[in-house]
Amino acid sequence: MNTDVEFHIRQNYPWNKLPANVKQSLGNSQREYEKYVLLYSIRHQLRFRNNLVRHVRKDERKYYEELLKYSRDHLMLYPYHLSDIMVKGLRVTPFSYYIGIMEDIMNSEKSYDSLPNFTAADCLRLLGIGRNQYIDLMNQCRSSKKFFRRKSARDLLPAKPVEISVEPWWVAQTGYITEDDIRICSTAEKKAIDKMIDSGPQLAGSMEYNVVLSLYNRGFIYLDVPISDDSCISVPPLEGFVMNRVQGDYFETLLYKIFVSIDEQTNVAELANVLEIDLDLVKNAVSMYCRLGFAVKKGTVFNSEQLHPTWKNAPSVNRLKSTMDPQKMLLSWEQGSPVMEGGSSATDTDTTSLEDQDTASVSSLSIPAAPTKRIAFLFDSTLTAFLMMGNLSPNLKSHAVTMFEVGKLSDETLDSFLAELEKVESTAEGEAQRYFDHALTLKNTILFLRYNKELTQDQGPDIPNIGFPLDMLRCESLLGLDQATCSRVLNKNYKLLVSMAPLSNEIRPISSCTPQHIGPAIPEVSSIWFKLYLYHVTGQGPPSLLLSKGSRLRKLPDIFQVYDRLLITSWGHDPGVVPTSNVLTMLNDALTHSAVLIQGHGMHGHGETVHIPFPFDEEDLKAEFSYSNMCTHKSLQKLKEHVDLKHQCGYITMLNANNRHRRRPSDSTECRGDTHLGGGLDTNGSTESFELVTEENNGDGSKVKTDTLNAEDEWVPLELCFGMPLFSSELNRKVCRKIASHKLCCNESLQELLHSSRKLSLKVLSFVQSFQDTVQPSDMDTGVSNPLSQPPAESGVPLPALNLLFKDGQLKEWSGRAPPPLDISALQKDQPT
Repeated sequence: MNTDVEFHIRQNYPWNKLPANVKQSLGNSQREYEKYVLLYSIRHQLRFRNNLVRHVRKDERKYYEELLKYSRDHLMLYPYHLSDIMVKGLRVTPFSYYIGIMEDIMNSEKSYDSLPNFTAADCLRLLGIGRNQYIDLMNQCRSSKKFFRRKSARDLLPAKPVEISVEPWWVAQTGYITEDDIRICSTAEKKAIDKMIDSGPQLAGSMEYNVVLSLYNRGFIYLDVPISDDSCISVPPLEGFVMNRVQGDYFETLLYKIFVSIDEQTNVAELANVLEIDLDLVKNAVSMYCRLGFAVKKGTVFNSEQLHPTWKNAPSVNRLKSTMDPQKMLLSWEQGSPVMEGGSSATDTDTTSLEDQDTASVSSLSIPAAPTKRIAFLFDSTLTAFLMMGNLSPNLKSHAVTMFEVGKLSDETLDSFLAELEKVESTAEGEAQRYFDHALTLKNTILFLRYNKELTQDQGPDIPNIGFPLDMLRCESLLGLDQATCSRVLNKNYKLLVSMAPLSNEIRPISSCTPQHIGPAIPEVSSIWFKLYLYHVTGQGPPSLLLSKGSRLRKLPDIFQVYDRLLITSWGHDPGVVPTSNVLTMLNDALTHSAVLIQGHGMHGHGETVHIPFPFDEEDLKAEFSYSNMCTHKSLQKLKEHVDLKHQCGYITMLNANNRHRRRPSDSTECRGDTHLGGGLDTNGSTESFELVTEENNGDGSKVKTDTLNAEDEWVPLELCFGMPLFSSELNRKVCRKIASHKLCCNESLQELLHSSRKLSLKVLSFVQSFQDTVQPSDMDTGVSNPLSQPPAESGVPLPALNLLFKDGQLKEWSGRAPPPLDISALQKDQPT
């Protein structure tokens, strides 16, 4: 549907008030517009009254029946915001709605994964049917078909909801109740129904707990989860979340957008303003989080006089009781930093009730207020994958799921996260060691950035220096917001952004001048273009050939014939080291769907790489070049003139392709995972080969090296990564030390970083443009030609229009010897033999 048309439907524009261009896009057909109005209203589960659809469809009941059918067919969440219509009017409760959905997918013999994430979570909450229970039901259903006593899917599904978790501040309202229903009610239930009919909706906490559950299970009442403009919520580690699939309907998209944007200090009205989303929609989403148990409403502490005595032992109130003890809360804060109690756990079949995670009464305590702004540590999905694998620690998975699905771990939940990381062992076998290394290095990074007084020594005299709180944000989740909204969210909450390094090539990094970003300033700085820029300005680098998409090679160019291993980077994917012997077929396959960078890596097996952390220390710059002190390398001295290495942090990877003096891979830790490195080009976007390539050496110079290894000319820069490395604890420790000693987080340094980031961005964009002069607009669109990335890898970063060769210190166009423009042979007249 046209976005202009959607906008005018949302604003309730009747046909006669539509602008001429919108009418034209609809073929000047009022009937076509009305068709779109109905479709939009049903897809967005809009209320009939006060919306445009009431002028298009006269029968209100029929409209809601269509809406319900569409929602059920598309496996959407139950429209709780229309409960008054659905339960009172159509007598369709959430339980009967999800039973219908389960019956449909079982009859169609679909897998459990066909249920979208949030729908699956609500089914689990109400029906008690998760993945294992669903598989069991399907097996029973199939086996019954083999015998005469055939059971339908409906017969196998539960007859009533499981016992759900209800909070005392939820509101109970009467549903569709007949006289027959009243006859089967107990005296207490009748009294409760009479009170709701006479006095209106009642707080669940003011009624008898078992009566509320009993009436709800029979469908006689429904529960509203009221959210006001000034409501604030916290998101603890997810429990009971089901990771199936993302559907992309309007409400699911909204839920994910708000997940990554919400914080405990921002109320619902402010959040709607920042996101520029209708306030009622934001309230619906926040209400859904609380209903599913994925969020906890703050400030909802009940007085014992208000609370009915039967709620004292209710499972959901245990959390509230713990927060009502101010002394307990005071003990759990240290130096202004909230320390949450150990992980959350499920307490009943619903699996969504959480323990000791609400900080409701914190605001009422006389604790020094933490700084309003925070540091954001940006990570990508690679990190969450590592934390989910390898059984690192018993409860770490719920945090990893939160990092992936919510896209955020707020400072308030970091204590329980750190407690889980503390349980991770330091050693593992084989491939699992990488997961353990990342977990341990992540723990050290969080401890360094969070509430570190060393980083904030220039705070004003009136502000207590306790450092800054830290939030962790997933880049892909932030990219789900449009650029303006993302910028508003970041500027509202954060003083500084720090990226992990390297970020996967499969995502587009966050661009941000303010707040300042210790990481890639723009997406181009995290792309293949920046490698070429690096070689171009220093005049040094490995022989590199960037081939545009659609090229073909008849033979490998002569410049690479002397190499035993090549580093291949498919556009928008992470690099991999492959043997030269079988590379040609693989290259031509990759070139059919993306541009490819070919680089010489090792002449005798793998090349040797060393990571040099920056900013450089003054004493190191005064020393002579050596294996353990490469920051005086002439190429890096030249690089400092073009790239600000004083106010950023990260590492530069140096490559020695002529590694004759290296010890054999069998005795060396540098070649761990050697078999993976030679495996082949990773066109599916796996990050395995990339991590292994970059993890060859921490640059600590601990090995005994011969004099020949000190030869400066043997080493060339391979790549530069901005941010904090997580793949090596030694390198991470050095970068942390340099951030503190060079005072990168002080205001003066951040101001310098702002200017230098802008300058670098302009230089890199100008460099890219200089090789894009011949590109046509249609070619630019192919920047999103890779369907595997989500969001599209390097979307907005222009693809190369020319084939480019870096050789002998110069970057120039490479044409090869091919009469057809897209059929390039590898022969070059000026190549040395």
